[in-house]
Amino acid sequence: MRAPFVTAYAPRGMVCAVDQLAAGAGVELLRRGGSATDAAVAANAVLAVTSQHLCGMGGDLFALVHDGTPDAPTALASSGRAGSGADPDRLRTEGHTAMPPSGDIRATPVPGCVDGWLALHARYGRVPLADVLAPARRYATDGFPAGSTLAAAVATLPDPGDFAGVRRAGDTVRRPGVARAIDAVVADGRAGFYEGEFGAGLLRLGAGEYEPADLARPIAEWVDALALDAFGRRIWATPPPSQGYLTLAAAWIADGLDVPTDPDDPQWAHLLVESARQAAFDRVDALHEHADGHALLDPERLAPRRAAVDPHRAARLGDRYAAGGTTYVCAVDADRTGVSLIQSNAAGFGSSLYEPNTGIFLQNRGIGFSLTPGHPAEYGPGRRPPHTLSPALVTHPDGRLAAVLGTMGGDSQPHVLLQLLARLLHTAQSPADAVAAGRWRLAADGPFDTWRRGGEVAVHVEGHAPPWRAGLVDRGHTVEADPPFSHSFGHAHVITIADDHLAGAADPRARGGGAAGW
Repeated sequence: MRAPFVTAYAPRGMVCAVDQLAAGAGVELLRRGGSATDAAVAANAVLAVTSQHLCGMGGDLFALVHDGTPDAPTALASSGRAGSGADPDRLRTEGHTAMPPSGDIRATPVPGCVDGWLALHARYGRVPLADVLAPARRYATDGFPAGSTLAAAVATLPDPGDFAGVRRAGDTVRRPGVARAIDAVVADGRAGFYEGEFGAGLLRLGAGEYEPADLARPIAEWVDALALDAFGRRIWATPPPSQGYLTLAAAWIADGLDVPTDPDDPQWAHLLVESARQAAFDRVDALHEHADGHALLDPERLAPRRAAVDPHRAARLGDRYAAGGTTYVCAVDADRTGVSLIQSNAAGFGSSLYEPNTGIFLQNRGIGFSLTPGHPAEYGPGRRPPHTLSPALVTHPDGRLAAVLGTMGGDSQPHVLLQLLARLLHTAQSPADAVAAGRWRLAADGPFDTWRRGGEVAVHVEGHAPPWRAGLVDRGHTVEADPPFSHSFGHAHVITIADDHLAGAADPRARGGGAAGW
């Protein structure tokens, strides 16, 4: 039996984040008249300081923004491109069949986080950028106590940089280089970061991987959000190179099946598992930066996948293919503007390399590239890799904002979101009950390898999940038992919107998150 976990309520605004310092910073901005975007950027900036093992200024960012009107939400893709020196033949000559995940600068596209912050603030910000980034700068300069998950992650690093003195939770960390980087952004915008101290260090560290023009090229792009109707609502996601279409496709498939309203029923888990597997049956081939998200969600394309779901048996999809660290923030303000923002290094501390001037660790999002010659996602100059980052947003049929939600979790992000959507919309659970409930996830060898096996992988079931195991085994699934409240099942946050209040929950798996309101 799980420990009590309650939904937070607030009348005006709310921020959910993996760290209470970040959530508090966001609410501070709301109280000062800031928008939900100001709050989300402020919270993410604090996380970039305090939760470097999950995200940071050396990572990428995606966001969905609902402006409080019936119009479609806007989507921001701020994912970096490989440098001009990217050479797939060199990697293949060295014997690589996949992108090197750690200790290799070639797995680091130019980071898009800071460009994303600036694009969001320029379009939706209400208070000066200096005020938005002030809490993050304060923690970087004055110090902050290391959280338990940060302390555990630091122990895995060959070179911990700013975190060299961290031995246990509560140890104080100061990051003066990050404070200087924030000052540079406030003073000189993107040029202060990409063409300043950080950019100069990245060029040196890259040793030919990047050219100055790569860093001067804008990264953040406003793009059309994707949407499908399911469970009586319209669900929105970011388009490719994000894998967000998988959440929409799986929800659409499940909505046409006889999914029980009781999530304790093994049939509930089976049908959602099969919906997720069918939605992603060709992800490795289909997802790349130029993929047509609307075509991927065409009901004529998805209908055969729904028809292939056997209510009594796990599908045999076949072995079709030869061969983290993320954080999510959501915020809603008094005008019912909502932001669903996800930001990431990819795997933990990313490439485990950091820019030496500022101490900012660098993402390894390049692991999403393929080294197969001619593949549409092949590593190469100026290309963007497929992304697991996939925030979600829900609206009512009349366009009003209904919920913002998202999670970390690599390939399993759409699996977690599908379960949250089913619990919130199909079963009408509270945010706390939906977020804290035990989950399933599909997994192979690592958090980014699920679909290389075409979905022929085990169903991992969290230790405090409902009694699904026997029913899933009877239906032909291979089932693995994982510990309760495991980090590998994501850190999900949810805010739902009612007429006169907000309700939210931050994931207890984060061991320190918060849903803060006012």
